[in-house]
Amino acid sequence: MRTLAGRRGTAAIEYAIIAPVLFVFLLGIMDTSRLLWTYTTLYRATHAAARCGAVNDIDCGTTSAIQNEAVSEAWGLTVAASAFTVTTVACGVRVSIAYTFTFTTPGFSTLAINATACHPT
Repeated sequence: MRTLAGRRGTAAIEYAIIAPVLFVFLLGIMDTSRLLWTYTTLYRATHAAARCGAVNDIDCGTTSAIQNEAVSEAWGLTVAASAFTVTTVACGVRVSIAYTFTFTTPGFSTLAINATACHPT
């Protein structure tokens, strides 16, 4: 009888030790997924804007039009048009962005994401 009464609280203590580790692990998985999604979205937006600037002079004939195209292609992200840099170089039209990703997992702060795409004219 005495050993049964002594074991009743062990499950609660084990849960209290394991639960924070489990929650941080789950938040880390979600943050990693968000980071990969953000990078993929920014890369796709820069690629689409560089292509538009290289082949479509009507819709993307100016730097601001190319920047606006990049913003419209960055689905789900709030990015200012001025964050995208448009240059004309030897490879064609280059669009790049430096974006700061903020983690929600405790212990991590921010990470700089750089995405660049160049499309020949």
